[in-house]
Amino acid sequence: MSYPEFLAQYGGRYIDGALITAAQFLLAAALAVVMALIMGVMKLSANPVSKGIAVVYIEFFRGTSLLVQLFWLFYVLPLFGLTFDKFTTGFVAVGLNLGAYGAELVRGAIQSVPKGQWEASYALSMSPATQMRRIILPQAFVAMLPPWGNLIIELLKGTALVALIAVSDLMFEARQINGSTYLSAQAFGTALIIYYIFARFLITPFMRWLERAMARRLGRG
Repeated sequence: MSYPEFLAQYGGRYIDGALITAAQFLLAAALAVVMALIMGVMKLSANPVSKGIAVVYIEFFRGTSLLVQLFWLFYVLPLFGLTFDKFTTGFVAVGLNLGAYGAELVRGAIQSVPKGQWEASYALSMSPATQMRRIILPQAFVAMLPPWGNLIIELLKGTALVALIAVSDLMFEARQINGSTYLSAQAFGTALIIYYIFARFLITPFMRWLERAMARRLGRG
């Protein structure tokens, strides 16, 4: 079977799988960003309880395998009466895992804001929440966006693991097609190309645009 014939026969399944991968990616990315912001700020808190929660979350999800976390959410939590469907389990596991790495980026970016900015906001009698929202976080965002670009691409690749709990994403479809045709080069090569297109032509340009937009907003463009 030639490659054009292969695409003509199985292209629709790859498109369906790519759409599921895109949905998993977007939902996992949204969860990762939220968790990273919350836990990154909590880790800097003077409150020992808040800081402790953030440390436990970060160390647990960074210190254990994403694959093991995925299996725990899907196979073990139901033993304790907490059950998620496979689609939800997929993006929750990936989002929580990458959110732990992102939390350290948030913490580092906040701490990199010059001390003078903190002192100026104190002098203006801003509340801690207003200070963080209007002065510190906008500057921290500029510092954290380049490493976040790499992290978001890692998140995309992490979504491939959801195929192991039968989420019908791109990798799941590639494995099914390979299992029925034994055309491994075509099956996995097509998946590789689609993942590359996602990373190189969608995620990377968006993150670079976001970096420029944030820099212009702060007058650094």
